[in-house]
Amino acid sequence: MIARINNNIEIDLSKPIDISIPLSNTDANPIAWYIEKPEIKPVVFGDWIGKVSKGSSTNFNNIFFNPHGHGTHTECLGHITREFYSVNKSLKQFFFTAELISITPQRIVDDTIITKFQIENALNGKTPEAIIIRTLPNLESKKNQNYSKTNPAYMAEDAAIYLREIGIQHLLIDLPSVDREEDEGKLLAHKAFWNVKNVEVLNKDARLNCTITEMIYVENAVADGRYILNLQIASFENDASPSKPILFKINAF
Repeated sequence: MIARINNNIEIDLSKPIDISIPLSNTDANPIAWYIEKPEIKPVVFGDWIGKVSKGSSTNFNNIFFNPHGHGTHTECLGHITREFYSVNKSLKQFFFTAELISITPQRIVDDTIITKFQIENALNGKTPEAIIIRTLPNLESKKNQNYSKTNPAYMAEDAAIYLREIGIQHLLIDLPSVDREEDEGKLLAHKAFWNVKNVEVLNKDARLNCTITEMIYVENAVADGRYILNLQIASFENDASPSKPILFKINAF
């Protein structure tokens, strides 16, 4: 099925590129922030078990998980503010122009950091609505990595400021966070991207409609370049939701 975006762009909806990581209750599920794997278990009422193989008419599971620590998720600035903001109310459009770039984070002392220079160089003047950052080396182990206490790569504050200044509305990355794992609660890249100057009282120019999506995975076969992004979330009234970002190749004519 072909969809026309405008007079010179079309996408083939029958060829989606899923860059999310599925959530499961197995050891293959990625984990961050010192928590255990998700739980997916049938409801039990006395002798009744919500599982067809146990005699029930339906499978009827409870799911316990944390969107920030258990896989691909999209978050709004409510992640870092005292006042409650919901990603479900912040994200009201779901299709965006996007640029996929690949970056090898730079080793600086004990950290590996995505720098402003690297992003600026990779974008080469492009200003899409969304940016997707694939870090190199792009190992399949990202899909089941336990990131806790590993000090993963993260984004420099000035890199996040740069993305804000050129108008990037949606930032997607294959790391558990845009910020350092242990940073004394500074959250410099989060604050810079959302332009949050005071978490106690939100400034008027904070970017309420912008999102950060973490823990994606982009296969090596997917080339860097321009795409249409469909950013799908579950309708949770929460600062973050598990999400399913989908890319579509652009056919220009």
